[in-house]
Amino acid sequence: MVWLKWAIVGLAMLAAAWAALALVGQWRWQGRTAGLVAGLVGERVVRGAARYDPAMLAGLPAPVERFFRAALTPGQARVRSVRMAHVGTFNMGTEADSWKPFTSEQWVEMERPGFVWDGRIMLASGVPVRVHDAYVAGDGLLVAKVLGLLPVADLRGTRDLAEGELMRWLAEAAWYPTVLLPGQGVEWAAVDATSARATARDGTVSVSLLFRFGADGLIEGIRAEARGRTVGDRVVPTPWEGRWSAYQRRNGMMVPMAGEVAWVLPEGEKPYWRGQVSALSYAVAD
Repeated sequence: MVWLKWAIVGLAMLAAAWAALALVGQWRWQGRTAGLVAGLVGERVVRGAARYDPAMLAGLPAPVERFFRAALTPGQARVRSVRMAHVGTFNMGTEADSWKPFTSEQWVEMERPGFVWDGRIMLASGVPVRVHDAYVAGDGLLVAKVLGLLPVADLRGTRDLAEGELMRWLAEAAWYPTVLLPGQGVEWAAVDATSARATARDGTVSVSLLFRFGADGLIEGIRAEARGRTVGDRVVPTPWEGRWSAYQRRNGMMVPMAGEVAWVLPEGEKPYWRGQVSALSYAVAD
């Protein structure tokens, strides 16, 4: 039975090495996350009124005015930053669907558009893939590493990526709706009775999204006709949609607590993110 003893010893050593590798990956990843978040805070630029006044809504497209009246309370303090956490599933499949559980934390800044999403997606083997999806100081970033160490994807610095990440920041404004008010840097254009187009600019980066509003006046979904989708080593402009639901009142604002995001392919929708907000906290203007 000597072989059994050595087999047990070998397995124990392998388990210890794996645990040590996971700890190193976690430590390094947390350091990178902290650096990205510090970059967000360093870019703050104060602008706009500190509180919401319904008089601000004059001249806005009708569905946008209804949205603010439904989502905000008079005197609502302007959101400066948000910290949130999510749970859900992420579709890792390119052809067939392969949904994997994830958890994440996200930091978002209003006073210069920016966010950092720190995700942990669990593979079937129980091995985590750590993901940074971010827009910081005008640059987009998408990095994924197994255990936080072994690269799976590393995209950064391109115009397409910056535009795609600023689109995400604008699409998720349902969670920080005061940034959509006049004077905060977002411009609105009328489309029809239930939708309007919003444009956000950050330096030389400019993006537009179609916002759709439900019967309750709240944001039901968003759509971009062309957002960069990574296909192999190429970025392909692809229609992209998000849908928000399960609204609750938080800090005086009606915000969604669930959502789904999908690419709209010629063969049909390809959802890739389904999540719920598990924690939400705000910093607001004085």
